[in-house]
Amino acid sequence: MAKRSFPQAVSDKLELLPVTPGCYIYRDERAQVLYVGKAISLRSRVRSYFQASAKHSPRIARLVSKVVDIEWLVVDSELEALVLECNLIKQYRPPYNVRLRDDKSYPYIIITNEKFPRVLFTRKLRKDGAQYFGPYTSAFAVRDTLQLLHKIFPLIPCGKSWSGAEVQRPCLYYHLGRCLAPCAGLSDGAEYKEILGKVQRFLNGKEDVILKDLQSEMASAAEKLDFERAAAIRDQISAIEKIQERQKVLSADQIDQDVIAVVKDDRGAAIQMLYIRGGKLIGQRQYLLDGASEVGSAEAVQEFVKQYYADAPDIPREVLLPVEIEERNIVQSWLRQRRGSAVAVEVPQTGEKARLVDLAAANAEQALNQFALELEQKEVWAEEAMQQLQDSLGLPTLPMRIEGFDISNISGTAPTASMVVTENGDSAKAEYRRFKIKWNPESPNDFAMMNEAIMRRLKAYVDGDEKFQKLPDLILIDGGKGQLSAALKARDTLGLTMPMVGLAKRFELLYLPIESVTPEGKVIAAFREVELPLNSPGLMLLRKLRDEAHRFALSYHRKLRDKRMQGSALEEVPGVGPRRRRLLLRTFGSVDGIRKASVDELAAVPTMTKAIAAKVKDYLQEA
Repeated sequence: MAKRSFPQAVSDKLELLPVTPGCYIYRDERAQVLYVGKAISLRSRVRSYFQASAKHSPRIARLVSKVVDIEWLVVDSELEALVLECNLIKQYRPPYNVRLRDDKSYPYIIITNEKFPRVLFTRKLRKDGAQYFGPYTSAFAVRDTLQLLHKIFPLIPCGKSWSGAEVQRPCLYYHLGRCLAPCAGLSDGAEYKEILGKVQRFLNGKEDVILKDLQSEMASAAEKLDFERAAAIRDQISAIEKIQERQKVLSADQIDQDVIAVVKDDRGAAIQMLYIRGGKLIGQRQYLLDGASEVGSAEAVQEFVKQYYADAPDIPREVLLPVEIEERNIVQSWLRQRRGSAVAVEVPQTGEKARLVDLAAANAEQALNQFALELEQKEVWAEEAMQQLQDSLGLPTLPMRIEGFDISNISGTAPTASMVVTENGDSAKAEYRRFKIKWNPESPNDFAMMNEAIMRRLKAYVDGDEKFQKLPDLILIDGGKGQLSAALKARDTLGLTMPMVGLAKRFELLYLPIESVTPEGKVIAAFREVELPLNSPGLMLLRKLRDEAHRFALSYHRKLRDKRMQGSALEEVPGVGPRRRRLLLRTFGSVDGIRKASVDELAAVPTMTKAIAAKVKDYLQEA
């Protein structure tokens, strides 16, 4: 057998590999990350890929043929290597790793990390010390549950953040017994904490414990002849019992379980998760795995478990798997460390637990069929859109990667630029970048700001910045001839040649740069207008990218402006003095919170009037 030849850099690195735990990274000729793995012994594991006698699957053989460089990171244990591997896969999204795709934003219930925590609806998971419950498949069901929680327990129905200090008079909810009025300094922290504990038990599926406590409280109130309180508790018990009737009991063990099933074919792999708390099904969720069509079910499940639980808001007592995975012991140790108590990772073969896995598998089959249909439709649409853009704009290649740029500022204040990206017609949010504009920030000049944004993005590529090494097949500029001219000037200054196009919001016209020759023979820059049907896939793709660039730039601009002004924006509103500013910021938390509030909510703040609230609302909408 002929000896395999590898790039000299690879051969040199193979000799230097340490015999320690760690993670390794394979890169291609463009320095793009191809694959991330972990090993107990880096030397043994990495060298096994490049041995002449190695028998690889087609997928691994393609990977090895593309590797031109190897990097590694040394850690102290296999457990640390596992955590690092999860983080690196999340950071780089390597094409040869099995990757968790999460296109959908599922609803959760959050108990905030505050002195008087609020119970709210959210779709975003943050590492902010709050407690998250879910995910749930139906936003309606979550809102219905929240409505019942506020009916059963005297939480904060207005959803505002309060410190417990006396800020305003208690509202009607307090007098109806639906709130403890922390806004008026009337709430006892210990009592509120006790109520919150009941809410947590309720969301964890422990309604039976709550019912037992409430029944005791009702009996005690009746003995004391406090029939009004006894009747209120009776209504709470009735509401909880109605919820119980709607919940499906799946396990007699009454423990917390995550049930995982996988269905895999040449289209990929679908994972179905059932969330069982206290023996009751409280939610379910489907995931699609990218890069899983050529791997076995065991590897697909193993990679999913590691990537999912790296950010999971809740780790149960038991995790039930459909197949045995190679790293089950180390994964179980990792989950125990994350949970802070015992976790069992099991592969049930018979009995009730095996029945739960089978139930999840039946749902996974349906999920894979639905995912595959949606993916096929998206791919067909994206291919049609990119082909239309190539033909209409005369592009040399299909625009697989398009970068969109926009500027956001108010009279030159806190100017920002955004770069958003589509790859194969789909948003690539990991590739988004944003820039704080440096050029003469107090003088509004969108052309100069666009020139700076494009110059900084392309110069980062020229300078070898790893975050900017992917070049686009097309750059979209939000604006007309002026913005596009400024962007072209930056590109030409750096000697680069990628195509650019401007999209003007008025009439949704595309401006394509061309060279025009005057009668005297002088070459000058000119522009050709390209008009595509409003419902055409190509224009819809560019409009979607333009709108996303605007949203991304505006959100960053507001963040910088609010951070810079934090209350000073309110100083310019007639009739809003220091006390009103203080009360507004204390009530809504930030200028952005004030901006999102309605006029009625602003007017409800002490010392505010409806007329002044309207002025605040109008000013912040314009600012």
